[in-house]
Amino acid sequence: MSKGKESTVQKVDLPIRRQYREIMPQLNERHGYANPMAVPRIEKIVVNMGVGEAREDSKVLDKASKELATITLQRPVITKAKKSVSNFKLRAGMNIGLKVTLRGVRMWAFLDKLINVTLPRVRDFRGISANAFDGRGNYSLGLREQLVFPEISFDQVDATRGMDITIVTSAATDEEARSLLELLGMPFRK
Repeated sequence: MSKGKESTVQKVDLPIRRQYREIMPQLNERHGYANPMAVPRIEKIVVNMGVGEAREDSKVLDKASKELATITLQRPVITKAKKSVSNFKLRAGMNIGLKVTLRGVRMWAFLDKLINVTLPRVRDFRGISANAFDGRGNYSLGLREQLVFPEISFDQVDATRGMDITIVTSAATDEEARSLLELLGMPFRK
């Protein structure tokens, strides 16, 4: 990457990133951190999409890959089966899913889009569950269909596919991670 490209990437300042800088003192006040570097931050966002139909038709995987790349603005990695499972007609090494790990500017852009645009478009949305933390400060969220993202056109989709979104934070406890996500605007159910 040339020197000019790096500086333009660092100059991009998204509203949610500015909001994070503004909520840092509030987090410090709530939990009383001794060091400003101990304030929890979002490290990465991992988006997984299972494409079980790909074992029969490889074109399904290509189409799902294009959709996931459109949603995340990053090319996904194809995940393979680790074990053979005869009941599912699955052999070790078969392509069965897609994965994208977002960091930096793309992570903040995706989080902003998820909170402000995508989640309100979910049918009968009343908020997301606050019980989906893993005990180490990471939050997992499942979406049933990719159509809630504004980039995906209903006419171009051949089948609805769900996805798992995991927000990995540096928080030590679930309580700290929840307060971080709440202050960022994540709509938790009351």
